[in-house]
Amino acid sequence: MVIDWRDVLRHGLQVLAFCCVVAVFTNMIWPDTGYGQQLVHSAATGMVTWAVMEFGRLLVPRDRCYRGHGNQGHGWPRGWRGVVLTLLGLAAGFLIGRPLGFWLLGRPLEYSQRDAVLSLLVTIAAGVVGSFYFFTRGRQAALQAHIAAAERDASQARLMLLQSQLEPHMLFNTLANLRALIAVDPAAAQRMLDRLDGYLRATLGASRATVHPLADEFARLADYLELMAVRMGPRLRTTLDLPDALRALPVPTLLLQPLVENAIKHGLEPCIDGGGIDVSAARAGDRLTLVVHDSGVGFEPAQAAAAGTHFGLTQVRERLAAAYGARAHCAVESAPGAGTTVTVTLPLDEARP
Repeated sequence: MVIDWRDVLRHGLQVLAFCCVVAVFTNMIWPDTGYGQQLVHSAATGMVTWAVMEFGRLLVPRDRCYRGHGNQGHGWPRGWRGVVLTLLGLAAGFLIGRPLGFWLLGRPLEYSQRDAVLSLLVTIAAGVVGSFYFFTRGRQAALQAHIAAAERDASQARLMLLQSQLEPHMLFNTLANLRALIAVDPAAAQRMLDRLDGYLRATLGASRATVHPLADEFARLADYLELMAVRMGPRLRTTLDLPDALRALPVPTLLLQPLVENAIKHGLEPCIDGGGIDVSAARAGDRLTLVVHDSGVGFEPAQAAAAGTHFGLTQVRERLAAAYGARAHCAVESAPGAGTTVTVTLPLDEARP
């Protein structure tokens, strides 16, 4: 059993502050004793009641409790267990806490039947209010945990949907290229088919996950570029630059491949002499920067967005938004005749294994 002492301290301070408020009301009932004495009685009763509830809840199985602060550990017990714990705390506060208050003040335990009844009623009222506070906190933490889980599930489903759209898009493009190559160069088409078989074997199994190491992302890019090199031959020149220190960082699967596809389809294929694609990864402070640059024909980003072209670029932006929200972004620098550079920036703390 692990006790979060910061959580315990926070609860204890909250109860102590509540006891200070209760002492104001009890001082109105017994004005002759003074606020200081009432504060001692209130604190002794309240802290004993709280201690029984605070540590008693740890004896209840975790699956019978609401989630604690930050969705961790034990919260307030659910159902009848919370009621029983409240009654035990109230009994301990009255039977142990009130005598403790007299002892701390150095006074004998003497009071009338009327004072005993009033003290019991005050203890019950204060205990019920305090228990209700912690009960509502537990319910709120549980609701927040359910909401967070639902948001994570929705985000996961969206990522899987976007990824499922991406895989057939790549496959259809490749099959279209293969069909065109069969008519003009059957031998090259055969080599391309062999590359496609190897690429699919390596990719489809891993693509069921939502993240994988950056080294695997670059390995899949290398497979895909070898596949494209069969068709384009010397017209395609590639460079992959991945520092060893960044190889283990997890990134969304097939994140860079649609950018490389765009670079080939919209940048290099229209060029008679082809061109080069450079993919690199670097760390900049607390950010992971991934860059895909091509020396192709370039384009006007605003016009491409309006025309709905560059499917891969749209998919990457949507996947980043689903996985990281505003913490990640995808920037495009391009102009007709000047090539294209796409920079993906991820939060490094989110990308660590």
